Amino acid sequence: MNKNLLVNQLQTLRLQLYEVAETRGSLTDPDVLALSEQVDQLIVVLQTIHREERDRASRKPGPVL
Repeated sequence: MNKNLLVNQLQTLRLQLYEVAETRGSLTDPDVLALSEQVDQLIVVLQTIHREERDRASRKPGPVL
């Protein structure tokens, strides 16, 4: 999946989360919790992608001297 697309989705969800929490006035509102879970899941996906990219980069052989 495209990392930039996921980051944009995360930003959109974070704004929605903030707006819903402000409107509902409670962080324990079911809609707030549902959005929070979506944000959490997307963060985990992005962290996994980042870790895989880092691991791949560290396994690349260096230049032959």
